[in-house]
Amino acid sequence: MCMAMQKPPRQAALVSIHDVMPETLTQTAAIVRFLERLGVHRLTMLVVPAKQWSSADLAKLHQWQACGIELAGHGWQHRAARMATAWHRLHGLLVSRNEAEHLSLDQDAAACIVSSCYRWFAENGLASPTFYVPPAWAMGRLSRSCLAMLPFAFYETHAGVWDTRTRRFVSMPVVGYMADTAVRTAALRAWNAVNLALPGAAVRIAVHPQDLNLPLKTDLERHLARFRRFETCSELMAAHLAALPSRVGGHGLAGPEMMSTPPSKSET
Repeated sequence: MCMAMQKPPRQAALVSIHDVMPETLTQTAAIVRFLERLGVHRLTMLVVPAKQWSSADLAKLHQWQACGIELAGHGWQHRAARMATAWHRLHGLLVSRNEAEHLSLDQDAAACIVSSCYRWFAENGLASPTFYVPPAWAMGRLSRSCLAMLPFAFYETHAGVWDTRTRRFVSMPVVGYMADTAVRTAALRAWNAVNLALPGAAVRIAVHPQDLNLPLKTDLERHLARFRRFETCSELMAAHLAALPSRVGGHGLAGPEMMSTPPSKSET
């Protein structure tokens, strides 16, 4: 009877390494080795283009891409040039610090960041990515109709992934480990527990450059052990889109997704 009440193990995880830039490549390589030791060989790296990339740095990205690691876009500078609104300042205090690059921009400026990010890969001899994750998962004023006109196929927020090809939103829980204070550690551990308990066949596991030196490293190891297989975003969306919970035209999960953009009076 107890066995009948047990939840089935999740089938797949999307593991992503965030904030990949020249100054974090040593940490990124250490995370790749850490993941490989735990049996994770399919993963996605979120690359920040507007940094001082040397030829050796770019060669490392080429090497990882040739080994099957998916490269994705992750903003342009990964820093907000300004916090022009009370909403952005609140978001920075509670969630993103100064990393939510999109939040104080109008739609055209944010779209320019996305397009520039996409072009950077081909300009540096890399395969063009299909996956974009805004810094701090904060899409800002970019509407879904605008995203459909931009070059990436998939856009990730806190709540899940928006597929511009099918115009479907796939709700997908996310867990993270970037907690550098006791309060953040407790809050993030609680957040992770809630998200791992949500229904669905897949979950996103977000790893940041400092995570192997932070208190939740052991949680990361335990969480990775729950999964039977690991996939890139493109693989996961292709294989599981029809099976995962989705909402057409909806907001996905409640909670942190609503932190991405302040409510509009015109929303119903």
